[in-house]
Amino acid sequence: MAEGAYSRSNIVLLALTYFFYFGQLGVLVPYIGVFLDGRGFSSTDIGELMALITLARIIGPNLWAALADKSGKGLRVLQLGTLLTFMTFCLVFLDQGFWGLTISLALMMMFWTAVLPQIEVLTLACVQGRNLSYGSVRLWGSIGYIVLTIFTGAMIDVFASESPIFVSAAVLFSLFAVSMLLREPAVNTDSDSSYGSIWALLRKPVFLAFIFSALLLQFSFGPYYGFFALYARDLGYSGQATGWLIAIGVMVEVLIFIYAGALLQRFSTKWLLINSLFLTAVRWLLLATVADNGFCLIVSQALHAFSFGLSHAASIQFIHFYFGKKYQSQGQAIYISLAFGIGGALGNIFAGHYWLQGQGASYVFYIATLGAFCAALCLVPIASKRMQTVRPS
Repeated sequence: MAEGAYSRSNIVLLALTYFFYFGQLGVLVPYIGVFLDGRGFSSTDIGELMALITLARIIGPNLWAALADKSGKGLRVLQLGTLLTFMTFCLVFLDQGFWGLTISLALMMMFWTAVLPQIEVLTLACVQGRNLSYGSVRLWGSIGYIVLTIFTGAMIDVFASESPIFVSAAVLFSLFAVSMLLREPAVNTDSDSSYGSIWALLRKPVFLAFIFSALLLQFSFGPYYGFFALYARDLGYSGQATGWLIAIGVMVEVLIFIYAGALLQRFSTKWLLINSLFLTAVRWLLLATVADNGFCLIVSQALHAFSFGLSHAASIQFIHFYFGKKYQSQGQAIYISLAFGIGGALGNIFAGHYWLQGQGASYVFYIATLGAFCAALCLVPIASKRMQTVRPS
């Protein structure tokens, strides 16, 4: 079983897992606003619905991660999570009202985000056994995002705003099918008491600064995740053109994942994160001020390589080494639930209330700019050596 976990075929399956997992992001994140708008929901309704969905990220990852760390059966947790994700998402076909969609998508999100920590832990264990980099496998998630974003945008042009939910159902079933073929390395059950309590790690200033910075970053993403496709449509771009705009950002994200391992070895994790966050602030500022200029819009999308690609790779590596083997799944889950759950929910609520059917777009992106800038400032006081991807002292 252990040899199978390090085999080329298992690495390919992990790449496909990322392809479908983040491909689902490429279907829902850019186009859920279009789907809900097609159902007649206002921007306030969309923001509130997405906030409620995002809050499910707080509950799911931590419950499942604690189970995975205690049982040592992270792969089984992953497989069960993908099955429940598919089943709960299919509820969208039964009840099409506000609360029916909210409950269905929130349940889906609770199980879907619980899957990611297990994928990350499994991948980091398997690539180390083959002396590969995390980024070389993770980049297939970005490729999945590109392919399915463009595909879904084209489907919207042909079949209208209902297309995303049908594509999502197919993608989630594919994710479950691939997960059933995965293998995991043998689990080392020896305790590693030198890491102490997880609560001691959570209270350290370096982690508090890191997680608050990550929360602010995801807050700043609220307007983009919830309303970029609607924003592009209001600026006169077609669904397919919007898909390509989103894909541009992820294409350069693929490039950054290829070189992320080398960058993390050569440069300080702290300063890679800070520079990525400053560039994210520039990105939102461009959307606030010159989004009607096609070239500037392309530049803002290209900055996604830093605002998500490099910042995510650096964050995952930091979490992996900071929490050690003993708290792998819980560390990844805490990062996802606090940063993406709380930060994302606050960003969605804010964006939904101030978007005002597009009239408040510039104001919302100005606040997003401030959020990303403050995220960078949070990390400045932390000593660089505290954020290196080495075991904490």
